[in-house]
Amino acid sequence: MSSQYRPVPVNSIGVPVRASLPVSWDAFYSPETMWRFAIQNLVSRPLRSLLALAGLSVAIAGMVGLFSVAEGIDHMVKDTFSRIPGLAIMQAGAPLPLFSRLPASWADEIAEMDGVRVVNPEVWARVNLIEGQRVIAPPRFLFGTSIAERQKLHKDVYRDAMVEGRFLDQNDRHKLHTVVSRQIATDHDVTIGDQLTINGDRFTIVGIYHCGQLMLDVSIIVDIDVVRRLTRFEQDSASAFYVEPDETISNEILAERIRETFRGREIQAAGNIAGAITTGNPLIDLLLAIQNWIGSGSQTNNSPATAATATDQSEVDPIEVRTADDWAERFDEFSSDLNLFLSVMTSIGVLIAVLSIINTMLMSVTERIIDFGILKANGWSRRDVMLLITCESAVLGLAGGVLGCAIGWLGTEFVNTTWPDRLQLYASPQLLIFAMVFSSLLGVSAGLYPATWAMKLSPMEAIRRG
Repeated sequence: MSSQYRPVPVNSIGVPVRASLPVSWDAFYSPETMWRFAIQNLVSRPLRSLLALAGLSVAIAGMVGLFSVAEGIDHMVKDTFSRIPGLAIMQAGAPLPLFSRLPASWADEIAEMDGVRVVNPEVWARVNLIEGQRVIAPPRFLFGTSIAERQKLHKDVYRDAMVEGRFLDQNDRHKLHTVVSRQIATDHDVTIGDQLTINGDRFTIVGIYHCGQLMLDVSIIVDIDVVRRLTRFEQDSASAFYVEPDETISNEILAERIRETFRGREIQAAGNIAGAITTGNPLIDLLLAIQNWIGSGSQTNNSPATAATATDQSEVDPIEVRTADDWAERFDEFSSDLNLFLSVMTSIGVLIAVLSIINTMLMSVTERIIDFGILKANGWSRRDVMLLITCESAVLGLAGGVLGCAIGWLGTEFVNTTWPDRLQLYASPQLLIFAMVFSSLLGVSAGLYPATWAMKLSPMEAIRRG
């Protein structure tokens, strides 16, 4: 065979046709050549190719957007809990401190335990009105804290995040003084020294903090006795306790010690348990649902229902003691179910995109059926035909993946920039790479049926059908 090559005739789809020329036939069917032919065929039918590409791109962009929500929630939760090194103690069955009631005297018992550095009682209340405007989303909460105990904390997520003014001190006890997040200050155009009307009461702003997290930047921090007075909260009760351990004990050991101390006790409190009511605020109710799901794994012996039916009251825990790791582990369970739900939603769009590619390739094959018959008659094998069609669908899949990932990523950046005080979406590099690979595989899979159908046609049958 001569090593010299001459121009080779091509058919209507740009593929060379075998002729009695001194050429090496295999040279034209390298992987590079096949990919070039595939791209040329798609470009020759721009409208149909663009429609299939658009369908797949939208599906992949939707997948990136949905899963960026899940990743954003995961990042928010883990980052939040990483900033809270101590223990959170609430009433069993209460998904949020807002609906928890504990005897305030229990704080003294906890403080006397070995390994406890500080016990900070907390009272939480929902904010309904700020400056006469109804609070819908994001939610806002009055956070009443014991100023004296909070000053003893070695690490305080709010105090360490101060950006203007000062944190509450002893001079702020029993006064309508508050520390608010920068987000709240910006929303209502207030600063240090200004007054802010909250639920009809005028508070003076003495400090502004910024944590940069949706779950943390919702608090309006006030002296605990002020919140009790304004909300008619029981004076001998608290919503929760925050416990900071010392270096002599681990969080897990201290948590179990606290559970053992209060096991079997009854709580005579008039507060609402979260599972019994809704707030009327969609975002708060969503947070309640998430928190309730997170906490459900530990409520086998802790829920009010269990307490009512248990035969041995000594085995009932009236409280839940949660560490940051405990919160994160329980959230992983919720996250897994959320990802399953998102996968089901994404699969609908993906199915539509796959059907679009299959339809596109079937129509393309049908239009070129005579060409395939001629190619087979001139020496093309079934493998060559199948490879060409599969390459075309793979190009669609890859292009759709790249375009869809770009749209999805730009969409997340737009949302994060436009609404910086809301949930931050996160499209990780791993998610984008997975989406592109997934889209390419979809393209290849969608092209298998048209390729198989075209491959099985004999040259004469193909020419006859055409």
